[in-house]
Amino acid sequence: MSRIQPTFEALAAAGRKALIPFVTAGDPYPDATVDIMVAMARAGADVIELGVPFSDPMADGPVIQKAAERALAQGVDLSRVLDMVRGFRARDGHTPVVLMGYANPIERYDLKRGALAFVRDAQAAGVDGVLVVDYPPEEVEAFSAALQAADMDLIFLLAPTSTEMRMASVGRLASGYVYYVSLRGVTGAGHLDTEAVAEAIPRIRRHVSIPVGVGFGIRDAATAQAVGRHADAVVIGSRLVQILEAQPRDKVAASAGDFIAEIRGALDALPAPQSAHKPGAVA
Repeated sequence: MSRIQPTFEALAAAGRKALIPFVTAGDPYPDATVDIMVAMARAGADVIELGVPFSDPMADGPVIQKAAERALAQGVDLSRVLDMVRGFRARDGHTPVVLMGYANPIERYDLKRGALAFVRDAQAAGVDGVLVVDYPPEEVEAFSAALQAADMDLIFLLAPTSTEMRMASVGRLASGYVYYVSLRGVTGAGHLDTEAVAEAIPRIRRHVSIPVGVGFGIRDAATAQAVGRHADAVVIGSRLVQILEAQPRDKVAASAGDFIAEIRGALDALPAPQSAHKPGAVA
């Protein structure tokens, strides 16, 4: 078992919602990524999504695309991302880390180092979960089984356009949590419709028995609160990346911590659930 399930169980027992920030590994300064992760965990992040830089991030908007470009220009590849996770684990042994990215870097990693080298090395580094944007559930049963055997979770995206069949497929394979993309489009785009999110979550829970996190379009404490009323977790990325890119090296970690503390406070201000609800439980 990864660190993710116990984390969600502890939060549910306390009547709290999970806060999951996303940052791109190596951006804006490769030597600051571990400091940023530690600052976010200390400020109240429950799970950290660490983006693996890729040259063609099809699901990401301009903010995260540019972050990936900056990281790649500084030589940050998947091997260095795993080094960053190791560095974080030396300072934090309990906060779950999820690698979020695309199939190409993982498959290239295995081509250079041997079959399932990524799974082996990610486990050794201290990774808890993997979200591969362009891996559909129909094509990754073997990969899912390898991750589970290594005590890591395979996390999937669902979207407003996901069919009941796709939700069922994800429900059969996903572990850790499911990431619901609240907008039609890329990261950082559009206007968050919290009423639509409220309508979507029960549909997802008919097929998914694990926690449901919501991301895309969450930019501040108010939108985090609005989503937190319905979801088990709030995922926030583009706004955080924007804040970090504007900071000098000596202030970047503190800025990340300050922002996360603000969002954490907003989520903790939500009223406790009226009844004991197991995250992601089938209604």
